[in-house]
Amino acid sequence: MDHRTKKRVKEAKLKARPELNSRHEGWHELDYARTFDISLDAVAARDNVERVDGAKVSLKDFIEFYEKPYKPVVVTKAQLDWRARDKWTPERLAKKYRNQRFKCGEDDEGYSVKLKMKYFVEYMRYNEDDSPLYIFDSSFGEHPKRKRLLEDFDVPKYFRDDLFKFAGEAKRPPYRWFVMGPPRSGTGIHIDPLGTSAWNALVVGHKRWCLFPTLTPKELLKVKSGEGGRHRDEAITWFKYVYPRTQLPSWPQEFKPLEILQGPGETVFVPGGWWHVVINLDNTVACTQNFCSVTNFPVVWHKTVRGRPKLSKKWHKALQNYKPELAAIADKVDLSLPTGFNSDSSSSGSSSSSSDSSPDSSDSESRPRKGGPVRKKRRRATKSPPRSPRRSSSSSRSCDLPDPRRSSSSTPKNSR
Repeated sequence: MDHRTKKRVKEAKLKARPELNSRHEGWHELDYARTFDISLDAVAARDNVERVDGAKVSLKDFIEFYEKPYKPVVVTKAQLDWRARDKWTPERLAKKYRNQRFKCGEDDEGYSVKLKMKYFVEYMRYNEDDSPLYIFDSSFGEHPKRKRLLEDFDVPKYFRDDLFKFAGEAKRPPYRWFVMGPPRSGTGIHIDPLGTSAWNALVVGHKRWCLFPTLTPKELLKVKSGEGGRHRDEAITWFKYVYPRTQLPSWPQEFKPLEILQGPGETVFVPGGWWHVVINLDNTVACTQNFCSVTNFPVVWHKTVRGRPKLSKKWHKALQNYKPELAAIADKVDLSLPTGFNSDSSSSGSSSSSSDSSPDSSDSESRPRKGGPVRKKRRRATKSPPRSPRRSSSSSRSCDLPDPRRSSSSTPKNSR
């Protein structure tokens, strides 16, 4: 890296994780760049999640066999007509968005830490950090230049229900992220907020996923005290310490992980309530969104009322006007009963702002980071304007509260 790039990267690191800058070699003291195995073959051998052809499986069948039973699945051929397939290489992004600043962390006071794309791509090229900086930007859609990224992809047909849009863009939780990171960057173990489901479309590179059913005890999945040191909440720490325990005979069979090696062109569907952790195995570029559909609406409504009561009131009023049949369903949800699904009860900023990797995360691939006090900056509101996705018919969707036990069943081993 040239002198200017090194200076800008150093400044970003100081803001995002000052605890690593307080000691010499803090960012790569564990030497994971040389000792942590990120080879694809070993991960591919463990992949046990079903693939479905997005060009062949109908919306009705997807809802019936995957969304209703809360069953994770990998969708192929959902990006065939995306411009991103050509435009989202690190080199082309560095050229087109050269001086545009993307969020790659957050400090202790909640301010975004940003880097220009040209610096971040150079950082990726020479990175040897144990758990590197990671672009996880939810505000790109509101920026006059960065919002051009929206032109490069379409929401896959299975995920076009977007019921939170009726709450208004200023009030709805953050839901859409542009994601870009080098090897060993990733997202700690978490569950998505408010019962929402998510999709993650990988355009460049490879990601390793582990998913666990919602009833998996939290204490089984968390990194123990004393493990990981200053990197305790990082994805790489989870894979180094917790993953080996999941392979022991003593690990409960009903909580065995689903494992995915996600490749370019593949889209992972993460049903609401599922624990998941993700690590990048090489340079990756992706986009991801959380969503509330007619199918998961009863659970999302239940959690929104309890976790975001003001939001729920505005949402309910809008549904009465635009979706009265859903407002009627909301009125029938028994809020005194548990949903049986773990989830966050709030929804703050992008995943990069998560303070830990508990269920209190805010997107499908959250980035738990500890930040530090730095120079104060004017804080921008996190808002994402609507993208006007094509609406799919909701007549085939069920609004019954799902049985959380169904999310505990393992998916069939794929035949890749």
